[in-house]
Amino acid sequence: MKSSMDAFNLDQFFPYRLSVLSAKVSKGFAEIYGKEFGISQAEWRVIVHLAMAGKVSIREIYQRVDMDKSKVSRAATRLEAAGVIRKKVNETDKRLVELSLTAKGKRMMDRLAPMAREYEAQLLARLSGDQHKALCAILDTLLEEK
Repeated sequence: MKSSMDAFNLDQFFPYRLSVLSAKVSKGFAEIYGKEFGISQAEWRVIVHLAMAGKVSIREIYQRVDMDKSKVSRAATRLEAAGVIRKKVNETDKRLVELSLTAKGKRMMDRLAPMAREYEAQLLARLSGDQHKALCAILDTLLEEK
């Protein structure tokens, strides 16, 4: 009698393949911005989120970028020490700390954005137009909140 594991092929398991792809893509881009700026993936995510959102709390960032609160907090501390972000206590709720990019952080983002677009273009160049449209549709469907 065959066990259920005999019919299971990890290499064909969609969630696993998606996870491997995500890690590979993230690692590829992390090598680029890490070499250029010496920042980690967590720091990259904090910078990009702040560039998009302006002043936000650590809570808002970790919820948006899908990272542990402690990881976001450590990244923010390193970025503040490097002069890339600024921390300020929220005047309405003293328990909250607002983060924002400094002028140095904005200049960094001005250089990071074209690098990100170039990396994306290189990935998408490997797909046909139909494959790209289909992939976007699949991602949109799977990322929908239920």
